Amino acid sequence: MNIEKQLHLYQDFIIKCTTNAKSVKNYSDFKRINECLELLFPKKQGISILDFDNPVEFEDVINKLTNQKKFVDYDEKGGNQYSNTLKHYLRFLYAKKMFLNVPTEKEKNEVNDLALQQIFYGAPGTGKSHRIKDDAGVKAADEKNLVFRTTFHPDSDYSTFVGAYKPTMDKRAVRNVAGDIVKNTDKEEVYEKCITYSFVPQAFLQAYVAAWNNPDDKVFLVIEEINRGNCAQIFGDLFQLLDRDRDGCSEYPIMADKDLAKYLNGKDENGKDILTNKDGIKDGKLRLPKNLYIWATMNTSDQSLFPIDSAFKRRWEWKYVRIAEGKKKDGEPLNYRIKFTIPAKDEEPAELVDVPWWNFVKAINKQIEDATKSEDKKLGYFFCKPDKKADEADEYNTIISAETFVGKVVFYLWQDVFKDYGFKSDIFKRANSNKISFHDFYPDNITPDEATNPEAIDLSLVKEFIDKVIAKNEEQ
Repeated sequence: MNIEKQLHLYQDFIIKCTTNAKSVKNYSDFKRINECLELLFPKKQGISILDFDNPVEFEDVINKLTNQKKFVDYDEKGGNQYSNTLKHYLRFLYAKKMFLNVPTEKEKNEVNDLALQQIFYGAPGTGKSHRIKDDAGVKAADEKNLVFRTTFHPDSDYSTFVGAYKPTMDKRAVRNVAGDIVKNTDKEEVYEKCITYSFVPQAFLQAYVAAWNNPDDKVFLVIEEINRGNCAQIFGDLFQLLDRDRDGCSEYPIMADKDLAKYLNGKDENGKDILTNKDGIKDGKLRLPKNLYIWATMNTSDQSLFPIDSAFKRRWEWKYVRIAEGKKKDGEPLNYRIKFTIPAKDEEPAELVDVPWWNFVKAINKQIEDATKSEDKKLGYFFCKPDKKADEADEYNTIISAETFVGKVVFYLWQDVFKDYGFKSDIFKRANSNKISFHDFYPDNITPDEATNPEAIDLSLVKEFIDKVIAKNEEQ
């Protein structure tokens, strides 16, 4: 990448976006930022902010810098100059990508840079699926219908992943006892419905065929929740294909069974070859082509369902998706909030509860770690999606209602986290030390109100619960 050209484009962007003449100088002062980048990337001597051309990749860099003590110290002394510089540079990268249509260096070298097989893992709600969906390579492939998705679950097996013979409805000509085709009074042949069995390809085989038939395009097979299924049972002998050579093809081809071979050598309903590139079934063997990418997601909180053995793990690259505050594409926080109103009662006035969701996430995750001594059960920012708009004119929901908060967040914490660990934290205790059971959030003495409290939740108890979580965090 031409660094001088990148700097010129960036400075031109700043000039057009601000009326302050000093902004170009202030937001082009990268010395301190580059020092911090060298700490993040010690193997890259002389690294500069201008080396980054991919906005998604740069967002990850920003998250790392904002957690780095040296950068935080510089930023505080500089009156937030350096954090503002990062935001401006991120906006510049998105503007460049959207309006100049300039391919990034990452995109130019994507075939070499992308991992053929990788698993994105982390706590629930960290945005693992979004990370895959938002990848530039996946987006480009999706536009060509070359992305194939499946979700593993306890009942998944080889047939639901690869393919199998299934009954399908068809029609056949009606014949008389002599074997002749029956015709109606208009001399038209008469048909009747019948059940036939045909091979139905599933996600793996669909992606396999697409990859061989489109050798110049990247094809993605995306597996959601890979550890919720028994991988050994689902992959079967396909496991051997995951060993790739330097060119990205399977190093050890396997013999296709008769059903697979028959399907791959067959024709579709239009009479065309299903597999136009016969290298995909050469000598009757299966082998993954270099343009087939298999990406998966894994919730660490579900790792006990079907443990993945070490032999299977070695054939994947593992990408940890950290817990971080949700950001918009321009780098600004999404600003989700838990918000509801406790109605007036007796002489007590109505009370508005308005808590930043990110504050709650950070606070509860400390309680989860203290109780479980693990990160597996922590909450990601996107664990709970807002169900209301802060303002009717808003484009997206940003408010998490009490109903959604209790039904999804509190229930998860009570059922899947603290109950399993003996309620070591006292967040499920009232001020008088009495234990809070989940059904206490739904008492019998509250009347539902469709406008303010449709599920008759004890809103005062919800506030007490949130306040205790936040307070426990502040105490620590």
